[in-house]
Amino acid sequence: MRPIRTFNVTPALPPRLAGLKKLAYNLQWDWDVDTIELFRRLDPDLWESSHYNPVLMLGMINQQRLQAIADDEGFVAQADRAVQRLDDYLSERTWHHRNRPQSDECYAYFSMEFGLTSCMPVYSGGLGVLAGDHLKSASDLGLPLVGVGLLYQEGYFAQYFNADGWQQERYPVNDFYNMPLELERDDQGSEMRIAVEYPGRTVYARIWRVQVGTVPLYLLDTNIEPNNQYDQDICDRLYGGDIDMRIHQEIMLGIGGVRMLEALGLKPTAYHMNEGHSAFLALERIRRFMERDGLAYPEALQMAASSQIFTTHTPVPAGIDLFSSDKILYYLGRYARKFGLSDDEFLALGREDTGDLSTPFSMAVLAIKTASFVNGVSQLHGAVSREMFGGLWQDLPQAEVPITAITNGVHARSCVAKSTQELYDRYLGPNWSQAGAKDDLWERVQSIPDEELWRNHELCRSQLVKYARSHLQKSLLERDAAPTEVAKAAEILDPAVLTIGFARRFATYKRATLFLHDLDRIRKIITGDGQRRQRVQFVIAGKAHPKDIPGKELIRSIIHFTRDKGLDSSIVFVPNYDIHIARAMVAGADIWLNNPRRPREASGTSGMKAAMNGLLNLSVLDGWWDEADYVRTGWAIGSGEEYDDPDYQDEVEANALYELIEKEVVPLFYDRDENDIPRGWVAKMKDAIYLNTPRFNTSRMVKEYARRAYFMVSDRLHQLRADQYAPAKELAAWHTHLSEHWYDMKIKAIDIAAPSALQVNETFNVQAKIALGQLSPEDLLVELYQGTVQVDGEMHTGISIAMDYQGQDADGNSLYAAEMQYVTSGLQGLSLRLLPRHRYLHSSLEPRLILWANPEAVAINMTSSIPDVPPTPAASQA
Repeated sequence: MRPIRTFNVTPALPPRLAGLKKLAYNLQWDWDVDTIELFRRLDPDLWESSHYNPVLMLGMINQQRLQAIADDEGFVAQADRAVQRLDDYLSERTWHHRNRPQSDECYAYFSMEFGLTSCMPVYSGGLGVLAGDHLKSASDLGLPLVGVGLLYQEGYFAQYFNADGWQQERYPVNDFYNMPLELERDDQGSEMRIAVEYPGRTVYARIWRVQVGTVPLYLLDTNIEPNNQYDQDICDRLYGGDIDMRIHQEIMLGIGGVRMLEALGLKPTAYHMNEGHSAFLALERIRRFMERDGLAYPEALQMAASSQIFTTHTPVPAGIDLFSSDKILYYLGRYARKFGLSDDEFLALGREDTGDLSTPFSMAVLAIKTASFVNGVSQLHGAVSREMFGGLWQDLPQAEVPITAITNGVHARSCVAKSTQELYDRYLGPNWSQAGAKDDLWERVQSIPDEELWRNHELCRSQLVKYARSHLQKSLLERDAAPTEVAKAAEILDPAVLTIGFARRFATYKRATLFLHDLDRIRKIITGDGQRRQRVQFVIAGKAHPKDIPGKELIRSIIHFTRDKGLDSSIVFVPNYDIHIARAMVAGADIWLNNPRRPREASGTSGMKAAMNGLLNLSVLDGWWDEADYVRTGWAIGSGEEYDDPDYQDEVEANALYELIEKEVVPLFYDRDENDIPRGWVAKMKDAIYLNTPRFNTSRMVKEYARRAYFMVSDRLHQLRADQYAPAKELAAWHTHLSEHWYDMKIKAIDIAAPSALQVNETFNVQAKIALGQLSPEDLLVELYQGTVQVDGEMHTGISIAMDYQGQDADGNSLYAAEMQYVTSGLQGLSLRLLPRHRYLHSSLEPRLILWANPEAVAINMTSSIPDVPPTPAASQA
């Protein structure tokens, strides 16, 4: 029966507890351990059964209990302190103001998923948790940032196992009215809605707001009338449905997200695309510049690209969203017509090779082509991305491809255990979670008594064991397991045994079963080969995508092995991995294991969280671990090798893993003094805290995004739209002129005043004669390029030296000269290249045009000296 009227009923809180609602609806509580304790104190059982959701808990709690707690002076005082802490937090965000005191800016951060807290299951894994941590640190730093995403009715799936250990999926329906989010309404109190055109119809979405400290996260929801059932399901499941549903979701995220920001009255100066899912936002922004501001397509494209940022998280081409040409034209062809482009010109926005009309449309390519700043998420991933997308800058040395790297981080206060945070607060001071690597407070890590650090960690390990037992028992009861199996779950794991944690998405490249490569050997390691003081146990968690059958097979193989070998008390798979389970594991394990196939782990963040809790990492040198101090803060599996034969790689790296556990990890852990303290182990724990916490946190990461990207693109947007977009119009006209005449230029001669044999640091002069055609010296950057010649006869890396314009010869050729030298010996090479230059150009690589001297078409003259060329009037003008 459908209701004739609906009401949103909110908890009736006694006046003395009114502040609890304010606390519940700002997710700052998620990283304020004292506020979490306040909610837990209100009703411990209800806190847990509500899935740690304060809004739901306040709606379910007995009114008599509320009245009784309102008479508890201790609780009321604790609540008042929590509200005051929140008020102080919201008013004291100063880092951004100190760095941009006069700015009028807004940074819009688009992501397909946001992992903020376990009671909001609208994320699937690391990408979403990284996005959530980005918002939290943006709030800590006072950045004027807003999040943009979709609100999923069923979110990502809940995981459980059948009796055979096969992953099953359940999709609990999210009750938005009992979650820490609120509907955005207009001045008349009606729901704010935006409209997005799809073929043959319009789809509407309402707007929900999640307050993350000072940062609002706005989420679009299509599950409303008058949308038809299919359109209501656009926001049904994260990464659900077929390719058509995926493009529906990405249109709503990108195009709908831009329209939502406009409806909210926000005017972002930076648009940050976290992965390529939101790249359609560029099309909508171009359209708006054309229709609202009267710009031509090239000018509108220039304006959109000037203020967009793209972060790629994908180290393999298979992970990129690709759509067929037919689908793009069917769903978005109206934009081509608005832009005045042919179909192929429009599709070229998403093609690396614009001449290959059979290639699909790549969301990553669209994002790169419409961004002024592109980055990977670790230094190694930056290099991988330059190789993946280097074809967009043909003939440019790979090392110069303008894709940089900002290494990921994690939000410290969200992942460090409560007792450990209190320990750091005592010895390091309350600012440790945002302090940089050069801050003196990190020297105080050594002042933490070994005994206190170790006993705290033992407490965390015991809490992990307790939690794993309870969680597994509940899971078994839910599937009606035998009473003996439920009772046995109460005795799994040993709180005194070396515990290795492994938790992540069960994609095959992450090799979750590598530790089972030699079953007899791992069994001996786990049992300590009969010695109790040498035993090892594993706590494992993670989900496979519902359609990833090989990933599900990995999970089942682990469960079967533990049963068949009688090791189900020492290898425990904790079902339904989420943020809450992750926090227990990264705090309570001793070792964090990670063994992907290098270089397929773009970054990885769980190991960073573990390190912040004092855990030691045992990992393949991939992602973030490749740039960490893996000697002082853990162990490296291998030395960064890459293999063509995956079976051989598994053999080698599994043996390396066993060797490290047997000969390094186990002996160090169980080497105790008379007080049962493993002094060597604790020393490595301190190094993990000291070296990794300040470096691999989102405070550092978000500051880096702000300084390198947000400030830059905001300034660029302001620059290009000055004087009714005069700079943008000038730049667009120059782009058109440049592309029309670029290949008319000819490098006619290069004179090198040097013998073929040189000594290190010996200087010599080089002069070039270039016919510029319709271009002028102001349009060009002329560079010499020098580097070591490799065995294939190519210079793969090198350095560039700008040449000075000297004037023109009698034939009208432009002359350039430079002095240079080689600082290293060996077979060295020299070439010359031309790059575009303009006063409003962000980078000479932005137009993706480069012209190299062709040895077969250019006269190369070796001379003892080069005569001076008298400057011409053109030289003085240049």
